[in-house]
Amino acid sequence: MTSSREGSGIIRSHLGELGKSWWGPGDMYTFLVTGEESGGLMFALDCLVGVGGGPPLHRHLAEDELFTITEGSIRFTAEGETRALSAGESIFVPRGTAHAYTNDGDAPARMIAVYTPAGMEGWFREVYQPVKDPSETPPPITPELLEGMRVAGPRYHVEWVD
Repeated sequence: MTSSREGSGIIRSHLGELGKSWWGPGDMYTFLVTGEESGGLMFALDCLVGVGGGPPLHRHLAEDELFTITEGSIRFTAEGETRALSAGESIFVPRGTAHAYTNDGDAPARMIAVYTPAGMEGWFREVYQPVKDPSETPPPITPELLEGMRVAGPRYHVEWVD
């Protein structure tokens, strides 16, 4: 079967920047599909959420988000409601919705996050540190990391909720 997209990288492994990981607030994020690949339609990443990991309460003004838990359990807060989601469960967070998540279990958890449209990959590249050794434990959440997230927020249409 031939396609006008043959050879365009539709089927590929994690090469180049794809598969590149970034240390977040107690987490490790690995790019799966970038805006460059999807024509700006979506950005997807694999999130390894360390114990205690996850971002503070915030809202995206430009993207909708879908999170699907693939391992463990992660506690989400969205629209003032908090509940734990386990492997196989998903949550859709429309743009403008204040939300946060954390791993309050005793082992790392994993989820896939999808942003539509793309653009948040710039956030990860700017704010977080590249992972050199994925077998390391995610670094702790520091005031400096949180300040960098806060300062970069407006450039990526992210508002922090106090």
